Amino acid sequence: MAPDLLLPLATFQSPGPMVFQFGPFAIRWYGLLIALAVLLGLWISSELAKSRGLDGGLIADLLPLLVLCAVVGARIYYVLFEWRQYQINWLEAIQIWRGGIAIHGALLGGLLAVIGFTRWKQLSFWSVMDVLMPSVALGQAIGRWGNFFNSEAFGLPTELPWKLFIPAANRPELYFDQSYFHPTFLYESIWDLALFLLLIVLFTRRNSEGNPLLPNGAITCLYALIYSMGRFWIEGLRLDPLCLSGTLIDGDCLRMAQAVSLLLAIAGAAGLAWLYAIGQGLPDPGRPRETSQE
Repeated sequence: MAPDLLLPLATFQSPGPMVFQFGPFAIRWYGLLIALAVLLGLWISSELAKSRGLDGGLIADLLPLLVLCAVVGARIYYVLFEWRQYQINWLEAIQIWRGGIAIHGALLGGLLAVIGFTRWKQLSFWSVMDVLMPSVALGQAIGRWGNFFNSEAFGLPTELPWKLFIPAANRPELYFDQSYFHPTFLYESIWDLALFLLLIVLFTRRNSEGNPLLPNGAITCLYALIYSMGRFWIEGLRLDPLCLSGTLIDGDCLRMAQAVSLLLAIAGAAGLAWLYAIGQGLPDPGRPRETSQE
């Protein structure tokens, strides 16, 4: 097949955000994908939990609290850094169905949920986190396609063979005359899917004695390090960053997601150094008086 015939295959265009709509009843692709990610995550994490000797129903017990805290955290995080949009009519801040969530806020909310749950159940925080993180990576890989259907979270204009068509109504004013943009949703989806596969392979590996190859917390630290490396790069391409200071239009935007990604990458690397260079288990928030030795 001639190269010029292959080019259209690499051009993405959303068919629209709706799966179908009947009167006031509508199902959106974003919601459907999130529901799929949650169900897959529940199944995968439950199986991983059982492989580590944890109660098979543990993840199902945790899931409602985890989802609630993740959604609330994602919304609060977004609103705090976009308060100029909500300060006139702050009631819009609770209208999450109108859009506006941030993955780092979801991770923070989910982290607090796991800390509270493991303290309540007197479980190893790192054991629970390690069975969750592969599913988190897969959920992010799936969820990013919701950005595709919504024609949002795209990158700078591009004429590369792989590119995303954005309707005029969704383009930033600064780039209104541009039609094609970096498909950053695709970049992050591929990165997250590769991370999921890596974490699953490492999670299931055993040493010669039949014990998990990696110590408790290593999977979580690897997620924090590798996910953040990809997000730091991809965030630099996006046209809708949350700015810690400045604005994108003025060219002095300090991108919040890049700052948080850098901190998470450092934390992940520090955790791995603690486990392998120092040779000690990570302090366990679920059992604060103990240090994980598994």
